[in-house]
Amino acid sequence: MELIAYDKNALQQIHDWKNPQQGFLTKSFELISKPLNSAGELVLSTPVVGEAIQSSVQGLVGVCNDAALWSVRPEAIFEEFRNDGHVHINNYEDIETLRLEDIDKTVGWLAAKYKGIALAEGAGTGMMGIAGITIDIPTLITLNLRAIGEYATYYGFDITRQEERLFAFNILGLSSASSAMAKNVAMAQLVKISQQVAKKVVWEELEKQVFVKIIKQIANSLGIRLTKAKLAQTIPIAGAAVGGGYNAYFTSNVCDAAYHLYRERFLAMKYDPSVIDITVKPADDFLPGDGDPVFE
Repeated sequence: MELIAYDKNALQQIHDWKNPQQGFLTKSFELISKPLNSAGELVLSTPVVGEAIQSSVQGLVGVCNDAALWSVRPEAIFEEFRNDGHVHINNYEDIETLRLEDIDKTVGWLAAKYKGIALAEGAGTGMMGIAGITIDIPTLITLNLRAIGEYATYYGFDITRQEERLFAFNILGLSSASSAMAKNVAMAQLVKISQQVAKKVVWEELEKQVFVKIIKQIANSLGIRLTKAKLAQTIPIAGAAVGGGYNAYFTSNVCDAAYHLYRERFLAMKYDPSVIDITVKPADDFLPGDGDPVFE
C-alpha cells in the first residue's frame, strides 16, 4: 500500500522529533541540568530529602503496579469517534480502519489538557517544599500514565496489555532522561516493542517477577530523576513556579513522545513495520542491567 501525503508528512514529523537539532533551548536545559544534578546528589544524601525520595519511590512502585490507577475508559474514546462521524468504531480493531488524519482530529488538544492539569498540581505541591515532593511525584506520574493511556487508546492500542504497559513505562523513561545515553536506552526498548507489535509477533507474557523488577527499576529511576529536578521547589517563593513549570515541561515531553510514537505505530500497523524510524538499535530484551544508564 502506497503512503498518502498526510501519512508521509506525519512520518517526517516523527523523524524530525526523533532526531532533533541541538537548539538554544535544548543546550541551555542541558547546561542547567548538570549543576542541578550535582547539587541533587548532595541534597539527596541528607536525611530529610533521603526520606522524601524513598517515599516517592514507594509511591511510584504502587502506581506502576496498579494498572487501574492509570487506565482509561476505552468506550468513552470509542464514543468520541462515533460522535465525530465514525459510527462503526466499537473496539480497538475498528480504529485501524480509520485514516491517521481522522484520529488526529479526534485527539485534538489532548496535550494541552494534561499540561494544564500538571501545571496546577505542581504549583500547589511546590508551595509545600520538600514535603510536597512525596505527594507531587506519584501524582505527576499517575497523571502522565493516564495521558499515555489515552493516546494509546486513540491510536488503537490496549493499554492494559503487558507489552503496552512496558511501552508506557519506557515513554516515561525517555521523557525523564537528561542525557543522550539514557534516552537511547529507553528508545531502544520502545523500538523493540513497536517492531514486535507491528510484525504481529506473538507476545510471550513476561514472568511476574521479571515484570515487577522492570517496574521497580523504572520507578527508582523516575523517583531519583524527578526529585533532583524538583529540588528547587524547596526554595521559598520559587517553589510554586518551579513545581508547576517543571510538571508542565515533563508532561509536555510525555505527551509529545506518546503522540509521535503511537502515530508511528499506527502507521506501522496500517502499512508496514518498515515505516518505524530506527534511531538506535532495538534492545535485545526488556530487562536492562542494573548498571544501565537509563537508571542512573
